[in-house]
Amino acid sequence: MTLEDLKSKLKGAGYVADDALCVALDLSLRLERPLLLEGEAGVGKTDIAKALATALDTKLIRLQCYEGLDANSAIYEWNYQRQLLAIKAHEKSDLDADAIEQHIFSQDYLLMRPLLESISQEQPPVLLVDEIDRADMEFEAYLLEILSEFQITVPEIGTIEATSIPRVILTSNSTRDLSDALRRRCLYTYVDFPDLAKELAILQTRQPGIEAAVGRQIVGFVQELRKEELEKVPGIAETLDWAAALMALDIKSLDEDLERTQATLICLLKTEADLKSVTPEVTSRLAGKAA
Repeated sequence: MTLEDLKSKLKGAGYVADDALCVALDLSLRLERPLLLEGEAGVGKTDIAKALATALDTKLIRLQCYEGLDANSAIYEWNYQRQLLAIKAHEKSDLDADAIEQHIFSQDYLLMRPLLESISQEQPPVLLVDEIDRADMEFEAYLLEILSEFQITVPEIGTIEATSIPRVILTSNSTRDLSDALRRRCLYTYVDFPDLAKELAILQTRQPGIEAAVGRQIVGFVQELRKEELEKVPGIAETLDWAAALMALDIKSLDEDLERTQATLICLLKTEADLKSVTPEVTSRLAGKAA
């Protein structure tokens, strides 16, 4: 697959990727190396993995990271209920205790979580390790071992080697520093907020029915809004939500009905402080710049 093919397939999946990102994704696929995407929340890092899975026509397996994430949630755990039922069912059988134990600690009773599931697919899936910076350092170290060997050891069974090598995308919002070891293992790309032209292309891809003039106004307004002092800067998803709201209300110009435009800012602003700081006067000023 050429870079242009990859860019075209990503666009067909609803993601407008620039050349730098396409090169990073292409190298990640060719070298079978994880790709670490870092950037502010809302820039579309998660959507990259979703679009890549669609572009490759393969399964997306997502591991959402959080503080306290452990092996049971991320890798595997035993189906204790089935094991207990199996033990009860074999109580009157001729099998000895060792045979029963061997039976219930087989893969038939293993519940696969995202990491084990991702290396057990016939066709290489896209494994999205989302917000790795929210997980503990201990889990990061364990993840690094799995990504280095693409095999998982289950004490009761032994080592389970990868059926296929997953395409791994890790995302980080930079809430904490990641280890040098993890960074060395990955290719790296910083994903920034798009410029006006790229965000307009994204909007037109996701909302093909939007009029060109109002599309330019929407993107121009959001670009100016991001320069304000906000607690939470609106991301691309908020831009798309706002555009959908304006289309639903048949607002064809932001300054034709500032009162209704102001009311729709709940799609962009997600904290009480931000809603209070973007007054009708601010909205009028930003709409004027976007016109």
